[in-house]
Amino acid sequence: MLYFAAMAYTHLFFDLDHTLWDFETNSKETLSELFTAHRLDQQITPDFETFYQQYSYHNKRLWDRYHHGFIKQEELKWKRMWHAMLEFKKSDEKLAKQLSSEYLEILPTKKAVFPYTFEILDYLKNKSYKLHLITNGFEQVQWRKLDNANIGHYFANVITSETASSLKPHKEIFDFAIGKALCCYEESLMLGDNLDADIIGAMNAGMDTVFVNHLNEPTDVKPTYIIYHLKELENIL
Repeated sequence: MLYFAAMAYTHLFFDLDHTLWDFETNSKETLSELFTAHRLDQQITPDFETFYQQYSYHNKRLWDRYHHGFIKQEELKWKRMWHAMLEFKKSDEKLAKQLSSEYLEILPTKKAVFPYTFEILDYLKNKSYKLHLITNGFEQVQWRKLDNANIGHYFANVITSETASSLKPHKEIFDFAIGKALCCYEESLMLGDNLDADIIGAMNAGMDTVFVNHLNEPTDVKPTYIIYHLKELENIL
């Protein structure tokens, strides 16, 4: 995408999962450990990759429903595992809840971030940008991710859906974040991977956006900028 002269941004609001923190890598590693520890090859399917694909599908589907307020947090936490198990005709709510609990304990200990994450955060801090996070992830889990991946110290404010009592893409969470950062929309930029929650949500709130398109997804949405690698932010900011 062609870049053009940036506005006078001073506050940058990042999404975390799939934008900086490599959710897919960390999630797959966590699920692999659970698959082995619980001998799910004997209970569900001998093929971990097939199980992982089903979990990923239902995780994405239920997160979308959660973003739009159709399901509650607790329902999301265990039903993504339960629905994945049902694909293999395994209906065991107790096991699904146990696996989900262990998954949320192990997942935030993982440390994989996208290439150039530390370098770009250092670059932006050195240029005196104020960095913040806006995330729909669970409060305690997100803080543990930030601490274990050693990136929490870069951010002046971490706004979660729980502290804001609102979820992206709703305007209320962006309003809350702007108020928390003591800034205004005109000087702020939202950076995220999710077209609905991050990009359309921020656009509707009145904020410029960077679509961090790690997966090279086609889209008709018109964010302010599109990048395909975090290093490209140096061409914008």
